[in-house]
Amino acid sequence: MASSKSYLSTRGGSSGFSFEDTVLKGLAADGGLFIPEAVPVLHAGWETAWSAHSFQELAFEIFSLFISPEEIPPADLRELIERSYATFRVPEVTPLVTLRGNDRLHLLELFHGPTFAFKDVALQFVGNLFEYFLERRNRDKPAEEREALTVVGATSGDTGSAAIYGLRGKKDISVFILHPKGKISPIQEAQMTSVLDRNVHNLAVVGTFDNCQDIVKELFADSEFNARHKLGAVNSINWARILAQIVYYFHSYFALTASYPGARPRFVVPSGNFGDILAGHFAKRMALPMDKLVVATNENDILDRFWRSGRYEVHTADGSEAGGIPADGSKAHPSGVKETLSPAMDILVSSNFERLLWYLAFQADTAPTDDTSTRQAAAGAKVRALMTSLKQNGGFAVTDAMLQLARADFGSERVSDDETVDTIRTIYRTSDNPCYVLDPHSAVGVTATLRHIKAVETAGEPATHQISLSTAHPAKFSHAVDLALKGIEGYNFADVLPEEFMELAVAEKRVENVAAAESGLVKAAIERLLAGEKAAATAVAE
Repeated sequence: MASSKSYLSTRGGSSGFSFEDTVLKGLAADGGLFIPEAVPVLHAGWETAWSAHSFQELAFEIFSLFISPEEIPPADLRELIERSYATFRVPEVTPLVTLRGNDRLHLLELFHGPTFAFKDVALQFVGNLFEYFLERRNRDKPAEEREALTVVGATSGDTGSAAIYGLRGKKDISVFILHPKGKISPIQEAQMTSVLDRNVHNLAVVGTFDNCQDIVKELFADSEFNARHKLGAVNSINWARILAQIVYYFHSYFALTASYPGARPRFVVPSGNFGDILAGHFAKRMALPMDKLVVATNENDILDRFWRSGRYEVHTADGSEAGGIPADGSKAHPSGVKETLSPAMDILVSSNFERLLWYLAFQADTAPTDDTSTRQAAAGAKVRALMTSLKQNGGFAVTDAMLQLARADFGSERVSDDETVDTIRTIYRTSDNPCYVLDPHSAVGVTATLRHIKAVETAGEPATHQISLSTAHPAKFSHAVDLALKGIEGYNFADVLPEEFMELAVAEKRVENVAAAESGLVKAAIERLLAGEKAAATAVAE
């Protein structure tokens, strides 16, 4: 019988994995992503029972549905949760604030963790999970037999610093973060490269985030390299990250309904790699009451184009093939990624979209009369074929049934840089919270939200409560914020800057440059840095 505490690959090649397997492996051997064999249905009365729960209590309830107590005993799970969220600056962990009460516009602030980005919500927990599993595996083992984990990840800005802060100094773990050189904000780069713990390594790769992400996937697919270094994943391909993010959908729902009983919110999510909004989809499948989930993209709009056409195709934001030049003359990388004011979303291929495709294929393109395992295998085969087409042909089209199912749960919007700037300015001037400053990624989500509010008002339809996810602190993106607000009376970027960021400017930095986006160069750098790390540890021990 399918279980929510057992996991399978989206590509159909493997199943029956434990939660520990999925966390430590990150990616299935067939290249697929791990998903639970079943999504749990919440027990009767869950809403009343959970309504007054803290974030930590909700996390325990939700995690317990996906993790066997034989794998992590309840007392241990509670301790992991408490330790993970003790690092946040506010007791609510992810508070809900109202931007415009009359418009029913609310903002879910996800940036109160140690690196001021939503990735902290998952990666503080994931870092503690890695440590927990390794400590258990290495208990009573002599030094030469201890298992070690080499965590490899790619970042478009925030994942890297959140992963580093979650893993720094942890025993038997080395972490390597690839970022596209010169294509993340100075604050994001400083946050990563100023962490000097011996087990932390930053690789600045000449290329794009998609290049970095592809290299990470190549490393995991290299069975010999993977086995030798026991690779672990921190990107949103790691199921534990999606699991952790489910919690704040429930938490924000209860925060909203405490003031507005019976509200059925519409969630709007600025999305690049599709992980954040996918967590919302799992929450909806678990029966959290909500209206549609809305994918808000920037001008790198592969996801918005999918919902409009049913085709998932890699090309530039202006519609030309990858490698073309945008019609507006703006800067684009030869791969087709357009550089925007919301760089963490400058992504052409959204890795987590594969997980949604599996569910669409399972529900829409398999025979309901077949047994579950047959349908799961058929869905895996379908996803495998689509991913092969993406790699070989640069895209694929889904069936009409799959597209209609996707449209039933999701909407989408594309937001330009000009609109992003305008929204930062508009919210600063008109928010119920005086002079509220959005970061550009959050502004993409709020732009899409305001667009819907206006359309509903024009049509004379009933208003819906909107929860737009705010993914990062505005101080991480000074260029976009200044572009929108400089010259407005009362605005001073120094007022936005947290004290922690001021210290980064003078902090010592360490980074390894990789001259080209080639997996061989990255492998060589990892081998050399691991050898150096081991030698340094040996010297200290002696």
